[in-house]
Amino acid sequence: MTSFHAAIVHPDRSTTYCGEVDEAHVATARAIAVLDHTPRFVREHRNRPGSLFVLRDDGDLDVYEPVGVEAAPHTPHTPTGTGTGTGTGTGEAVLPATAELLSGASGTVWIPGAIRIGDGSIGGAMDTPGNPPRVTLHTTESPAGGRYLESLSSYLIEVSSEPQLVYCPVTDRVAQLGPLDESARALRNDGQRRTNREGKVNIQIEVLAYAKDPWTTGWDPAQKPGWGSVLAAARSWGVPDEFPAGPPAPYPGPDKPRSRSVWQNSGGYFGHCDVPGNDHGDPGALDTSKVLGGAGGGGAPPAAGDAFPGADRFGPGAVNEYVTRLGRMLVSRGGGRFYRVGPGPEWGAADGRATEAFQHAQGWTGSDADGIPGPTTWELLVTGRGNDIPDAADTGTPRISVAHLVAAAEADIPAPDGHTTHADEVRVVEDALVAEGLLDARYADGSYGTRTRDAYAAWQRSAAGGSYTGRAADGIPGLSSLQRLAARHGFTATP
Repeated sequence: MTSFHAAIVHPDRSTTYCGEVDEAHVATARAIAVLDHTPRFVREHRNRPGSLFVLRDDGDLDVYEPVGVEAAPHTPHTPTGTGTGTGTGTGEAVLPATAELLSGASGTVWIPGAIRIGDGSIGGAMDTPGNPPRVTLHTTESPAGGRYLESLSSYLIEVSSEPQLVYCPVTDRVAQLGPLDESARALRNDGQRRTNREGKVNIQIEVLAYAKDPWTTGWDPAQKPGWGSVLAAARSWGVPDEFPAGPPAPYPGPDKPRSRSVWQNSGGYFGHCDVPGNDHGDPGALDTSKVLGGAGGGGAPPAAGDAFPGADRFGPGAVNEYVTRLGRMLVSRGGGRFYRVGPGPEWGAADGRATEAFQHAQGWTGSDADGIPGPTTWELLVTGRGNDIPDAADTGTPRISVAHLVAAAEADIPAPDGHTTHADEVRVVEDALVAEGLLDARYADGSYGTRTRDAYAAWQRSAAGGSYTGRAADGIPGLSSLQRLAARHGFTATP
């Protein structure tokens, strides 16, 4: 039976080696990742058969590699970024707005505000610097939102297929893996011609999206300063605001001609589907006007109209484009924490919670804040008016102490049924476990008894990362697993 090295690559590229696991463990990891309610996504290693990656929306990347493969994935990696800005999470380095950003008078090398992931060494000098500058657009064929930006970037580094940039259209966050004046590694060669090194620059961007569902649909560049910074960087190198090979083709569909003459001699924006020597069909039928920062109308399906479509378009059972647009507008107004994956056409609990949070942010209560958008909610969202959803720390959301939960478990488990300690905090955690499908609702009574302990142990083994096993999955909360539960259910975890 094959054994696997198991490791976790964290957003700062540090690595925790978890030891060896068996095939049954890896099969369980695969099975958990395909469940609808788990924020995970499986990718195979492109060059090492049997090696597996599990992308997680908390930014971690789980790695499983068969024992005996030339390099086990457990060598710690120390990032070399020296950013001095404020990151958006532990271990992130935001690039400083200093002289480092420019290379002479040529153009932007490191984008201000982008999150540096990795050590910045991904390619080398361009082969044809006298040829026109260009941008090449890819899609990751993965979910967006959460912190998939970090886990997907780590995956691309692990498989040596890095672009310079990774962009999340849901959160508008930009990760930078390498300098813009050097090559990336996300394209195949065209015979002896190294397509990654074509042009004055070839800024490759992996967008967290699926080619079959173009990421520009319902996406407003006017509300996306992160994408604006990408456009500004491309323009600083003289990349023209045009698609010389025409708009990317719909996916799936027939391949477009991949003209060597256009690719080598024209500057502007290309899809992966336009590059000679490659066979991928991404990024799909993008609205090219929106990509370039305009108001839209470049051939992709239009966003839903601004008029309120009616309350019957929302709520349990609703499946339509208005639900998608609602979710994307809520994310842009601070509601991203409610979504485990990017908003979609099927109404879910995340849509209701985010809508309710937006309504509460306007000072509404009662039936005016029921989690279902009405005409006023819709108008505020489409016009960009009203108050944004505040951060969880500013909302008065419940603050749940790990120390209190541990004390509750120690006191309640050996006591008679119904004994409670810190019952209000325990009940918040129990309600979250009920929502995860791990605890029967009748046992959410504020007592940290054996059923609550067993439900929390199931959380530690599955949705909390899957890396908790044995004594680490004992059903007694730690800060890390509680923070992950809190992020999904609207409370704040404290020591």
